[in-house]
Amino acid sequence: MANSLLALLSRDWLGVPVALVVAGAGGGLVGVGAAWAVALGGLAMAVGVLLAAGAVRHLVLVAREGRENPPPGRLVDVGGHRMHVLAEGEAGGGPTVVWMPGGHAPGEEFRELHTMLSARGRSVLVDRPGTGWSDVGPFPRTTAAEAEELPAALERAGERAPFVFVGHSFGGLLVANVARRRPDLVAGLVLLDPTPLEVIAFAPPNRQLAAMRRGFLLTAVRHLFGAHRGPAGRVGQACAAASIFAELSPSGLARVGWETVVYDGDLGDLPLVLVIPRDLTGGETVLAGARSTAEAERMSRFYLRSRVRYLAASTASRLVYTPAGTGHDFPHEAPEFVVGVVGDLVRELRVISP
Repeated sequence: MANSLLALLSRDWLGVPVALVVAGAGGGLVGVGAAWAVALGGLAMAVGVLLAAGAVRHLVLVAREGRENPPPGRLVDVGGHRMHVLAEGEAGGGPTVVWMPGGHAPGEEFRELHTMLSARGRSVLVDRPGTGWSDVGPFPRTTAAEAEELPAALERAGERAPFVFVGHSFGGLLVANVARRRPDLVAGLVLLDPTPLEVIAFAPPNRQLAAMRRGFLLTAVRHLFGAHRGPAGRVGQACAAASIFAELSPSGLARVGWETVVYDGDLGDLPLVLVIPRDLTGGETVLAGARSTAEAERMSRFYLRSRVRYLAASTASRLVYTPAGTGHDFPHEAPEFVVGVVGDLVRELRVISP
């Protein structure tokens, strides 16, 4: 039911009929004739007019954004919806690098890393369904579904394996799932502080994730009725994020765990580089919620230990620490470092399999 509502809400044009329904209901109340009905109906009609104006503004802004910012890459069909793939640079005999940013963000989030690497090899950005220039796709949005869609989009775009998949945070969970499902396509994996699902299942209660999902829904409604500042955003992006973030709760994970968690040994001997900060820089807010010093120490130990769990997924894994002072957002804080780590793995793989 929730995903059916999200699928409906993801339509950019939905605001207009909703506004007309509100205004029509107001007109019906005015027709009753009673003083209270006329007053309430007049208010509903006014609200309907405001909603309609905002909905039309949203459609105009989305259309303008589409004209002014055409997709820089290719839109390819993936099971009835299109995904945007931007590929640049020459492979030069080595594997092609595919970037996947964190959250449910568009590939554009890693444009700086992509540009730096494409000067020395083949680099690809892909917009997850509902982000960037990609269509929203069917609901529910799940990591398992997107792990099937990502290699399909690469194939339809004409990109050839082998690939080195590089994923940050939630994007790391996605590319690890791709590697588990399609080992024939993957030469190596670079996981940039990937989301360990133990943190979702067993960590102290985290209201931030629930608040993020509510925030996505609120963003969708604001954009639908033009009640936002800054550039236009498609409603579907927020709806897609709200759908897939439903996985990131203990109950959500219980439903999808077998299809989504990458367990110990799942990746065989695939070359895997796990890149993580050495400490919890940037996580002070979470630790501040501890009820005692002892609990803060336990929380710190839990997060640091869970951070390295992906090392057990492959017998050919290794750990690399990020520069001192960097936190979870290190791909933006130290882009040269990240490109250097990825470039090192690509060179190693080129030597092993010329």
